[in-house]
Amino acid sequence: MQNLLVAKNVSKNYGDFKALNKLSIEIPKQSIFGILGPNGAGKTTFIRIVNQITMPDEGEIFLDGEPLKQEHIQYIGYLPEERGLYKSMKVGEQVLYLAQLKGLSKKEATKRLKYWFEKLEIGDWWDKKIQELSKGMAQKIQFIVTVLHEPKLLIFDEPFSGFDPVNANLIRDEILNLRDQGATILFSTHRMESVEELCDYMALIHKSNKLLDGKVSEIKKQFKSNTYQVGIEVAQEEVFLQLLKEKFEVEPTFFHSIHQDLQLNIKIEPHFSQNDLLSFLMSHGKINHFVEVIPSVNDIFIKTIQSHA
Repeated sequence: MQNLLVAKNVSKNYGDFKALNKLSIEIPKQSIFGILGPNGAGKTTFIRIVNQITMPDEGEIFLDGEPLKQEHIQYIGYLPEERGLYKSMKVGEQVLYLAQLKGLSKKEATKRLKYWFEKLEIGDWWDKKIQELSKGMAQKIQFIVTVLHEPKLLIFDEPFSGFDPVNANLIRDEILNLRDQGATILFSTHRMESVEELCDYMALIHKSNKLLDGKVSEIKKQFKSNTYQVGIEVAQEEVFLQLLKEKFEVEPTFFHSIHQDLQLNIKIEPHFSQNDLLSFLMSHGKINHFVEVIPSVNDIFIKTIQSHA
């Protein structure tokens, strides 16, 4: 798969503070790439470099195969965490003005704005001032301004800030639609559940260094521990547990179930397969629940950060 954005050994210092240390990442076309890390890790610095708000001290960035340069800004849409709308301007005047700054004619901008205002059900906001809108309402306007010129690269920094669950789901669906229509998306958030729902790829930055990078599914495979969550009904629990512990690592767990069963996490060694475990369980009782324990992005985030504390 071709990459839209490539960073090679990008470093940035602010005095004695190193904000980024030789960061290299590749963001495939038509994908959603999550850039994660604690506060101060370097995420915002990287986003500012891509937007050419600041320049790297070392390294290179390529957009669609070309070294990043000033004219590429027309191909980028940026939704910053700190919003930048003019509070005293009317919504309609402001979005038309900002759309024309992105290179759209007034006619084309009006056409696209009508589409988005209808899609997000905000047509009656046109003559309102930004200061009359809630944070979530203003966020919808900012989202439209970001995507309106249909850029190759969309950068969303905490895009769900200020939204209630209904509107957060609405914007999430629109982000997925934009990817499916051809956009490439760089996504920064502290909401790990959003990464689970949206991201195809991710990178984890901590103290200016990249610790993890790759396809989300592949990273999860690296962190799984061959552990299975089991719910089983057996006649003699103590006897069963003794036999089970002779073969596998076992610890109690809890999950909601309609059955009165024994609930366990069972870890198998590499020379065993899940079929070996299933055969053993079926020979001793009735299995009501059997699922592999896959680490969440949040689990991976915490474990990785703690290991580099």
